[in-house]
Amino acid sequence: MKRPLTSLVAAAVLGTLALVSGCSGEPVSFDTPPPEASGPAPAAPGGQDRARDGAGGRHPGGPGGGGAAARTLMPTGPKAEFTTENTVDDGTKIGVTTLEGRKSGFTGKVWVWAPPQYFEPRYANSGFPVLIALPGGNGYPRNYWMGTDLKLQSSISRWSREGKSLPFVVVMPVLNPDDAYYYDGSDIPGREKMGTWMTEDVPDFVRANFRTFASRDGWAFMGSSSGAFVGLKSVLKHPDKFKAVIASGPDTVPDSPLWAGHDAEKAANDPEKLAEALSTRPSSPGEDVYLAFQIGTRETGLQNLRSFIRNYGKGPVKTRLEVIQDGGHNARTYVKGMGDGSIQWISEHMLAPVPSP
Repeated sequence: MKRPLTSLVAAAVLGTLALVSGCSGEPVSFDTPPPEASGPAPAAPGGQDRARDGAGGRHPGGPGGGGAAARTLMPTGPKAEFTTENTVDDGTKIGVTTLEGRKSGFTGKVWVWAPPQYFEPRYANSGFPVLIALPGGNGYPRNYWMGTDLKLQSSISRWSREGKSLPFVVVMPVLNPDDAYYYDGSDIPGREKMGTWMTEDVPDFVRANFRTFASRDGWAFMGSSSGAFVGLKSVLKHPDKFKAVIASGPDTVPDSPLWAGHDAEKAANDPEKLAEALSTRPSSPGEDVYLAFQIGTRETGLQNLRSFIRNYGKGPVKTRLEVIQDGGHNARTYVKGMGDGSIQWISEHMLAPVPSP
């Protein structure tokens, strides 16, 4: 059963206030930096392995290096028109646009943020890793990560300077097509194709507008609650396209009421069944996925996650569990958990931008 985030209402209110006070509505380009955006080169994530629970190896420095520049995919176009939604405290902008999904047929809003390093001349020829951030709750008509109150973007900016995180481009699509149902990020027969929207149209849109990596090593999800389910399911269903996920307070089985009468399709979108099938294969660099689970000590679901890790955390399925002390089922708890180790762990397994000589 999808659980509402306890901070969802507060996040929505604060996000709305941020729009009133910090949104200019003016056009914004991700081709040129805002005047304030600058900073040192990102340090490579590394240091002591801080995994609290679960299994999974550590690869210091990730799969980056010289090969990352060769795998860069320059923007393919056509370019979208963005308007400013919010301004982060380092001067970078959160832009928003409306995406008409060519493959899904669904039209919805997408918010995007690029880190300060993206605008530095030394990285002009390098791809950047992408983090698709999904909200809890209905995720409609807004994705609450687009607000500055939860400090996702400013934290990633700081963590990248400290060497805890890669400087991700953060992409925040709308999660559901309405506020009546959860669609489980899936193509439920007879409904909007939200699985195709999330795993095809949104990545195609990012590749059209940003410098990315052609390899799956540059693509990850993060999400809270219902958004964590979608991110987890998307990585397990498409390990050829996405490498990692930070799944915070997730459900691990599909439970949309819209699945009624579609048992086979529901099973094909079940993270437990997908993980079970993947875990029986041999581990390999081209198929290993990294599942960073997070949960607070003041919420339910810990035993379920430990069971998931015990049953399926083998072969290509690499797992980590961050248990957040005094944490609840809310977005602020999960940002804290990311800083405590989850963002560093997935960063160590992904491609980093490479500066020009």
